[in-house]
Amino acid sequence: MPTALITGATAGIGAAFARRLAADGFTLVLVARDERRLGEAAAQLKLRYGVAVEVLPADLATDDGLALVEARCRAGVDLLVNNAGFAQRHDFLDTPVEDELRMLKVHCEAVLRLTLAALPGMRKRGKGAVVNVGSVAGFFTRGTYSASKAWVANFSESAAAEISEPGVKVMALCPGFVRTEFHQRASIDMSGMPGFMWLDADKLVAEALRDLALGKWVSVPSLRYKAVVAVGRFVPRRLVAEVSARIGRR
Repeated sequence: MPTALITGATAGIGAAFARRLAADGFTLVLVARDERRLGEAAAQLKLRYGVAVEVLPADLATDDGLALVEARCRAGVDLLVNNAGFAQRHDFLDTPVEDELRMLKVHCEAVLRLTLAALPGMRKRGKGAVVNVGSVAGFFTRGTYSASKAWVANFSESAAAEISEPGVKVMALCPGFVRTEFHQRASIDMSGMPGFMWLDADKLVAEALRDLALGKWVSVPSLRYKAVVAVGRFVPRRLVAEVSARIGRR
């Protein structure tokens, strides 16, 4: 059976990937910081889908945690989903630099290192895929989060362009707002967000895997967010930044 390694696998988009890939018969390697939640998630997936599940407790904001997951990627995975991530509670100027560096470690360095750890084996076998979870925010200007997700998209496209093996794929997944615990964990009040702007995690994953099969380098699930990104390309970046800053202060 093919093996999929998913970071940030116990909640939200990562958990949705785990459910879908387990249903498709993948052996799973689940990575997250919380060992208890990892164990619970693994037990549920084994019971429901009858697949093998390996748990790998690791904090990707640390060198030790990154090295542990790198080693597992080098040992061989058929699909890597770099999903781990978080949001800051405050604006850029009010956030401690240590927290910003931790975000860059998880959103950028971890994605870089794990992708580079997994790709050689995939290229040698002539098949495999990497999905790096970015965000629609990466197409706009809003603090370190947006900047880091812009890097994810650019890096993924660059890596995809360099791969010559047709059976090996790299794709950036750039969703909009998804109904998960993501914003709650960061204590961000999203009560004013209209209901039509929210995406379902399971449907998002289904669309992402379709785009991956089609060989897309960037996946923006749902027509509404495709439209948001398309319109955003024609709006002056300074105006976008000013509007984003005003919204963020509300």
